[in-house]
Parts: sequence; C-alpha cells; structure tokens
Amino acid sequence: MNDDPVAYGRQVLETEARAVLGLAPLLGDPFRRAVEAVLACRGRVVVTGMGKAGLVGQKISATLASTGTPSLSLHPAEALHGDLGRVTPDDLVVALSNSGETEELLKLIPAVKRIGAKVLALTGKPDSTLARHADLVMCIGEVLEACPIGLAPTTSTTCFLALGDALAMTVSGRRKFTREEFALYHPAGDLGRRLMKTREIMRTGDAHAVVAESMTCFEVLLQINKTKGRPGAACVVDGRGVLAGVVTDGDLVRNLGQGPEFLHRPVREIMSRDPKVVGADALVSEAAHLLQQHRIDQVPVVDADRRPLGLLDIQDVLAVGAA
Repeated sequence: MNDDPVAYGRQVLETEARAVLGLAPLLGDPFRRAVEAVLACRGRVVVTGMGKAGLVGQKISATLASTGTPSLSLHPAEALHGDLGRVTPDDLVVALSNSGETEELLKLIPAVKRIGAKVLALTGKPDSTLARHADLVMCIGEVLEACPIGLAPTTSTTCFLALGDALAMTVSGRRKFTREEFALYHPAGDLGRRLMKTREIMRTGDAHAVVAESMTCFEVLLQINKTKGRPGAACVVDGRGVLAGVVTDGDLVRNLGQGPEFLHRPVREIMSRDPKVVGADALVSEAAHLLQQHRIDQVPVVDADRRPLGLLDIQDVLAVGAA
C-alpha cells in the first residue's frame, strides 16, 4: 500500500474506473437478452444478493422502480424463511454474486425455479454454480478489488452498480419513460416539484373567485372577501364566460382615493385587461417564472378558449417549493 493517502485514494479510484470502463466491451448479446427479459417481465424485477452485493442490489432495485420498472429487493436469507412468497411466476429474479457461489443464493435459486420465475445472474464467474443454473447471465469478469489485501468487495460492487445502471437506463429508454412519469414517482423530490402541473395546485371551486364584468366594485369586493382562502384576486369574465381581466385587492384599494362612490362603478372600469395567463398543464415552475418576471402575485389558469379554470397564487407556488 502507498504511504501517501492521497496517492492511494487516487489509485483506488483509478482501479475502479478502469474496471467500469472495461465493462463496455463486454456488453453484447447477454446484455441485450437481459434488457429484453426486463421489458418482457409481466411481474416485478426482484433483486437479491448477500452482503455488499445485496446492498448494491437494493440500489439497482430502487433505480428500476423509480424509472418505470416495478421492482423490489429481497434478502436471500429472509426469502428462505418465508419472504419467498413475494416472488411470483411472472417475476424476473436478478441475483448478484461476484463468486457465483454464495450459499444463500444457491439455496434460493431452486425454489425460485419451482415457482416459475426466471433468473438473471450478475456475477464475475461465468462458470460458477449460480451462472450454470440461471436462465440469463451478465458477467463482469475477473476484476481487481481496490483493497489493500484484495478481499473487500469494492471494484466488483462498483461494477455491479454500473451494470445495474446501464440495464435500468437502457430499459427506461426503451420504455420511453418521460419526465412527467419520473415526477409521478418522485412527488417529494426537487425534480418532482419542478415537474408538477399547474392544475395540481391551482385554486378552484369555492377557492376561486369568478365575477362578471358588469358587477360593481363593491359586489366584487364582497365576493373576493368571502372566497375560501381569501385569494386577493378575482377573474373577471364577459357574457360568454371568457376571461376579460383580473381585479385584485390592490386595484380596489388604489381606487379608494377617488372616494367611496367608485364602489358603485362596474368592475370592468378598473380591472387589469389582457392579464398574463397559464394553462392547466403548464409546469408550476413555468408559472412561477411568469409570476416573478412580471412581479405579480396571482395568475389565472385558463383553457384553450381562455375560460378561467382556476387561479394560481404565488403563496401556493412557494408552499410546494417550486419557485
């Protein structure tokens, strides 16, 4: 081992990087068949492995699940004590073992076969017991572990992880998995928030004030005040129900300088005409940019005919962290 910790750290990274790059030439028909098996799987992709391989398997399973492929992680020892009931004939079991001789996996495979599920082995030994009894095999080959004594799973698990990513991303691409679907599976994540649609958080029903342009300012003021959540704004429509403008609390307050008699004037005389609008399927992030760019607090959400469907308030955007 090199006495310089920085030099040795670099050596570890270089060792693992070389091994991962060395996988690329190995991706041939076995990889293609593995992709096709995942795409053809009518059940779930069940990923299993012991120790460090099992932990990597959990990440592979999570990546598959988050990108459109139903998946679960199964501990092989627990499977032998009842959790095997999670496996169905429609599943594909992905078993990770560098040696291909992991005792728990070798006990598990015959039971999986009896259930009727197919087995895809990820291993470093193409002639191992696991590989011989699997339906499909992807092999990382013999790799040098980045460990001073050459024993701790390091390079091999990195290769398994990279190969799992290659499999999951290729399958995701073949499925034409979309950003919107990704957001559906990541509602609490940053990307999920940025891909949220306006219709998901806009104010509708009794939380959305819609008034006729012939109504007086006083009537509109009352309508805004009694609207659930006190939005501070109302969409003004013409006789056809098409958006004609927007009036806010601020508009009403500013006009108070004219005297209280203005309250008896029709709201069309003080409303903001041709307001900025967004569609219900617009991204909340786009609406947030519009609000910030024009320094407004509300924006009407309209359909293709400019009929108001709801109202988006800057507070709603801030509440979901999409601004």
